[in-house]
Amino acid sequence: MPKLPPAAEVSRCSWAKNELSIAYHDEEWGVPVHDDRLLFEFLILEGAQAGLSWDTILKKRDHYREAFDGFDAHRIVKYDADREASLMQNPGIVRNRLKIASVVLNARAFLAVQDEFGSFDQYIWSFVDGTTKQNSRRSIGEVPALTAESDAMSKSLKKRGFKFVGTTICYAFMQATGMVNDHLVTCFRYSELTTKGRSNSRS
Repeated sequence: MPKLPPAAEVSRCSWAKNELSIAYHDEEWGVPVHDDRLLFEFLILEGAQAGLSWDTILKKRDHYREAFDGFDAHRIVKYDADREASLMQNPGIVRNRLKIASVVLNARAFLAVQDEFGSFDQYIWSFVDGTTKQNSRRSIGEVPALTAESDAMSKSLKKRGFKFVGTTICYAFMQATGMVNDHLVTCFRYSELTTKGRSNSRS
């Protein structure tokens, strides 16, 4: 893995302030994701973040992968009350009963979407017509908490039985998975992902 540029040498989005968030910003945030398992992981983690900081979730991410069988939806749907109770005792994840239960519900809804559309990717990217929306934000204050697309996504996901998928969570999910490029234009990743978004666009 190439060494990441030190914070002092490049211009980044201002929220990338520590080693963990800088690595996430430089390697993942805004990169178009079309892998169903990874899309499911991001959906669960964004829901887990509700009321917390993303740094908190990044620190727990490996624990989440271990606790939830690598975000394998086929395995998660088989979790019973005893498994959910044991997860409540796991200090490596957010021990919120509703959030833990929602992972099982979301796995069930996720598999139903795969059955209907062929893949979760096909369904979820339809909210941006299969192509990364390239924004041109010049300050963090210009970045919205929600959009018409995230509203539509949230409404659809809720109708399909997903939990912890409010419109602000959906927009954060869209940012993370490259459905929108919300790196500031001054950020070194902006131009890189403008090109990547075009190369990953769908017709």
